[in-house]
Amino acid sequence: MSKKNFQSARPIDEVMTVWDVLTTDERQFVRNNHTIHHFKKNEMIHCEGEIPTHMMILESGKVKVYKEGVGSRAQIIRMLKPGEHFGYRAIIANQPYNTNVAAFEASTIYMIRSDIFLSILRHNNAFCYRFLEELASDLGASDARTVNLTQKHIRGRLAEALLMLKKNYGLEEDGATISIYLSREDLANLSNMTTSNAIRTLSNFVNEQIIAMDGRKLKIIDDDRLLRISKMG
Repeated sequence: MSKKNFQSARPIDEVMTVWDVLTTDERQFVRNNHTIHHFKKNEMIHCEGEIPTHMMILESGKVKVYKEGVGSRAQIIRMLKPGEHFGYRAIIANQPYNTNVAAFEASTIYMIRSDIFLSILRHNNAFCYRFLEELASDLGASDARTVNLTQKHIRGRLAEALLMLKKNYGLEEDGATISIYLSREDLANLSNMTTSNAIRTLSNFVNEQIIAMDGRKLKIIDDDRLLRISKMG
């Protein structure tokens, strides 16, 4: 189970990107009515089918959003980075969660009760519009990702996944190693392919000197070629 700790995370207003549109009273209300939870690597944050109780903000760590498909095969839908909100779509739609969310590594999450979130949403037009923009952006990204995962070939899908991880999490000090270490299975689930296909395609990229691998570390050697492969599909 997650643990609450109010001492080891940044103040919520340093992480909540919509903070600037809240009134002074609303800010104080959120400060007084949020909890901080710590999740271990691979710990579930919420499960598909559960009734939503909180809007969540990732303070630190990395989180994956996924669905169980045919034969219990997981499909990673999104990889979240610090500062991103999640869990709010189900609250707004008054529906159970339609995805699973798990900590990819040790993560700290702010939780704001759904009734508090909805109250501010209903009374602050600017706050409401921010989430409308976010929902619209997520829908557009989801549409594009659906097309890419269903129409691109294996090489294009894997190249796109690597570039997305680079964009989300950046590079380490060497300027080449992606700052997230994924198993071959996670890469496969992110790219909509079997683990064996992911392993084979990664090996091909290594042989073509597009990337280099050291265990779970992935280093991009030729960013331009990776981008071309992604675009060509």
